[in-house]
Amino acid sequence: MCRTDQQPEPHGAGEETSGAAFAALLEDSAEELYESAPCGYLSTLMDGTIAKINTTLLDWLGLEREAVVGRMRFTDLLTVGGKLYHETHFAPLLRMQGEISGIALEIKQADGGRIPVLVSSVVKRGGTGEPLLIRTTVFDARDRRAYEEELLRGRKVAEDARKQAEADRARLQDALAVLQHSLLPDSLPQVPGVETAAYYHTASPDRLGGDFYDVFPIDGKRFAFFLGDVCGKGPQAAALTSLTRYTLRAAALHDPDPVAALTTLNTVLHERYADGGDPRYCTAVFGTLEPDPVTGQVTVRLASGGHPPVLVLRADGTADFLRTPGGLLVGVLPEALFTPAGTALAPGDTLLLYTDGLTEARTGKDRTSLYGDDGLLAFATRHAGESPRAVVQALTGLLDSFGDGLDDDTALLAFGVPADLAT
Repeated sequence: MCRTDQQPEPHGAGEETSGAAFAALLEDSAEELYESAPCGYLSTLMDGTIAKINTTLLDWLGLEREAVVGRMRFTDLLTVGGKLYHETHFAPLLRMQGEISGIALEIKQADGGRIPVLVSSVVKRGGTGEPLLIRTTVFDARDRRAYEEELLRGRKVAEDARKQAEADRARLQDALAVLQHSLLPDSLPQVPGVETAAYYHTASPDRLGGDFYDVFPIDGKRFAFFLGDVCGKGPQAAALTSLTRYTLRAAALHDPDPVAALTTLNTVLHERYADGGDPRYCTAVFGTLEPDPVTGQVTVRLASGGHPPVLVLRADGTADFLRTPGGLLVGVLPEALFTPAGTALAPGDTLLLYTDGLTEARTGKDRTSLYGDDGLLAFATRHAGESPRAVVQALTGLLDSFGDGLDDDTALLAFGVPADLAT
């Protein structure tokens, strides 16, 4: 139904009207398309004189057509740098190839401004192949330039941040190295009739390790030693290491008995950390060395608190663990029982202490097997009879061979009686 004053359109009339309107949109003249194109167009003679230029490019330049056509050359539209590039690269390539595209240049505006553009040119030739003129298309690259500059700024910011992070990391590593060094003895003291050797491997320069060792005199004839591993890493572990070292040193001066020293340390650690909701503990071996200047032997007395057993490498080519039964983790319980153990080192013998970074190193192609006690005992047997320095040096090479399988700090401490003291 329709109103009486309106007549229904014939079938298909709407489609015809729409098609006619669409066709009208496409009836732009070639001249209008050229003049109002979204990019700049110009044609130049072979010497660069501008013969034709569209309105779009004139508007960008802020120039009148009469001032450009026949009066200016293409290079007159360019900045000084653009002119140099045109003469040394653009024009020679265009003559040689007959076309060139996507060249980044800058054109000058009448008010002194600059517009970054992308220029493409092609040589038009006559029927016999002679060059007649050059047709050039100019695309406004201001948005692209802004985007590129933003990318460059972003890249510079990222690069500056990377350099700053590297510098901060280097300073942190230096500070950590100094702090780590302060938790270890600068050098081992000279023990009469005993050769000593030590080594410390840091798994990561970005964190403080928790392994520790020390050797120091306690009276005119005995020396104390300890080696251990605190729980955790980082500053908290460093604080625990410092407390452990100085507690053991003070305890040894008061009572050098190994069981008494570990008992004192257990009391201090438990009282310090048990009530804080963050219990801290360590494993440790504490002992004394008492050289006998007459026999050349060294009496070793020690006790262990949850630490791997020490190794004794004999001059006769044998090696075995010195068992220390019992020995709870130090600091876990208010009262802990520690059992004394001992041995004597004769000329050619070596006592080796180590932390579990050595036995827990991951080996094999897939890094799923642990080096373990058996591997260490086999190693010790192969090197039995060697000096402490030679044993530690060989272990250092072994640690290096583990590569990324060695992901924990490792401390080594060795004592031995030189073989040339044998009577």
